[in-house]
Amino acid sequence: MSKELNTLLTALYVLIDLHVVPPRVGRGRQPELSDAELITLAVAQALLGFGSERRWIRHIRGSAQWRAMFPYLPEQPGYHRRLKAAEPLLCKAIAVLAQQCPSWFDDVWMTDATPVPCAASRETVKRSDLAGHAGYGYCASHSRYYWGLKLYLVCAGDGMPVMWCLAHPKLGEREVVAALLEHNHHLIRTGQILLADKGFAGKQFKELTDAIGLRLLRPDRKDETYRNGNLGRVRQWIESVNQTLKGQLDLEHHGGRTPAGVFTRIAQRLLAMAAAIWHNWTNDVTAKRSLTAYDH
Repeated sequence: MSKELNTLLTALYVLIDLHVVPPRVGRGRQPELSDAELITLAVAQALLGFGSERRWIRHIRGSAQWRAMFPYLPEQPGYHRRLKAAEPLLCKAIAVLAQQCPSWFDDVWMTDATPVPCAASRETVKRSDLAGHAGYGYCASHSRYYWGLKLYLVCAGDGMPVMWCLAHPKLGEREVVAALLEHNHHLIRTGQILLADKGFAGKQFKELTDAIGLRLLRPDRKDETYRNGNLGRVRQWIESVNQTLKGQLDLEHHGGRTPAGVFTRIAQRLLAMAAAIWHNWTNDVTAKRSLTAYDH
């Protein structure tokens, strides 16, 4: 474990214990691994690239440094159950970290969708517990079809997640993002700019964004008069955020096999990225989304 990762995990544990995990009330035995410790372990697992929970538990059990930080470690089945049960805390932790960063007050947010494959063979698709939730979609960046879900992300300019959801890939992106914005309308400030791609062209979506106080900024279509141009350079911001999730946090190799399992593992990766961005802001690191100091 690097010194930088140790520092990040210590600071993250304190923040989660104070602002995310509710205080325990009533009688009952205290868990040997607290919720704050569990979430901190989940972030460390994602940053260090351990896709397998079994390999992760085996790794930290064999390290004296990890055992000193976490005196009690559950077996893999117990860790898996606790992590799925902590799904609301993972989401709350992302929101708390986002509100701790200066980028929370940025005037520009970005949105895009990226595939989350969940199966690679027809036999797996037929037997999967994700049937009815996942489906076939097309990944334009790789020019291939996949079976799984789609991650819709609204983030600040530094990549900090503001709101997100998983959806069936057959659903229209305008409908999904519209539902996401309406559900989180309390987070939107009047005059906020939402940077999107040309797929978000449409009268109904424009009316929705206007009604909730968002200013939609997207590339011009070929059949439109010039307004914003192609916005190619700024559109690379959100593409680079997706690349961080896929290339460094193994978004497409999450290993989830149930709806709850997939959701938890995606939340775990988003929280890991949010924690790194928050810590980089705290330490005045120039590249706010850099994970290289924490991935070893």
